[in-house]
Amino acid sequence: MTSANLFQYRPLMTDRAQANDMDAIVKQAFTRKSRRVAIVVCAALPAGGCDLSHFPVLDPKGPITLAERDFLLTAVVLMLVVIIPVFLMTFLFAWRYRSSNSKARYTPDWCYSAITETVIWLVPALIVIILGSLLWIKTHKLDPYKRIDASVRPLEIEVIAQDWKWLFIYPEQGIAVVNQLVFPSQTPISLKLTSDTVMNSFFIPALSGQIYTMAGMQTRLNLLADAPGRFSGRNAQYSGSGFSSQHFQAIAASPEQFEAWVAKVKQSPNKLDDATYRALAAPSSRHPVTYYSTVEPNMFQTIIMKYTGGHQHASHPARD
Repeated sequence: MTSANLFQYRPLMTDRAQANDMDAIVKQAFTRKSRRVAIVVCAALPAGGCDLSHFPVLDPKGPITLAERDFLLTAVVLMLVVIIPVFLMTFLFAWRYRSSNSKARYTPDWCYSAITETVIWLVPALIVIILGSLLWIKTHKLDPYKRIDASVRPLEIEVIAQDWKWLFIYPEQGIAVVNQLVFPSQTPISLKLTSDTVMNSFFIPALSGQIYTMAGMQTRLNLLADAPGRFSGRNAQYSGSGFSSQHFQAIAASPEQFEAWVAKVKQSPNKLDDATYRALAAPSSRHPVTYYSTVEPNMFQTIIMKYTGGHQHASHPARD
């Protein structure tokens, strides 16, 4: 190549050099930006995970869910007694018996160790025994039919699962509400539940465990909220196309707020009689909160007997 040709190609080489420089600058900028984004994301993920309001099972608002949360954490800690050593030994054995380690003992005829057999069987057996014992104790202590405080008269509420909504009847107040459960805080609540459709599962994660509702049968659930608040309730079992919107709000209010709410419901022009109930029981999704100032007497028992051929179901009473 002549000097003239070199002169001719110099601008092109200069452009390429500048382009390379620009690429390097852009890559460096993106690298710095990517690092900043990664740092922000890494910092945001733990912060978001610490917001326990999204995990009501780990953020209990009542004595039942507090006891269940503590039992869950106890079970996790007990199982870590096995899980942590297994992970540590996995890395330790991989490092100890690597091909380049000539100091590792080679014992191709080894087949039995009394100490090893004892540890790998005894420790899991002890954990199963401890977990089984705790589960038996907690199952009886947290029996959903058991009153939370036998010395305090609870507020009775009847719950009917429909397609795809929840009807709450307050027999003492003579009112009913769709998709809203209001009750005073620091007061035991005793729920009687049934279903006027397929099997559903009643669940307020922040306040109680889940309990099934079945047509022709009655189940019970006792719960209590430590303080006023709003909590999400839902159907925890698939029951058809409207299942995903079968939610309701559980509102723990002060005694004064609860009395004011009852007075507000009593002013509703809606009355829940047989004709109104049949229209309400028709399948509907995302049903709005609806108040009924009066309720047909014994409606809850009538719905249960509809599936038992008129025979009274032998329901289990609440246990003290």
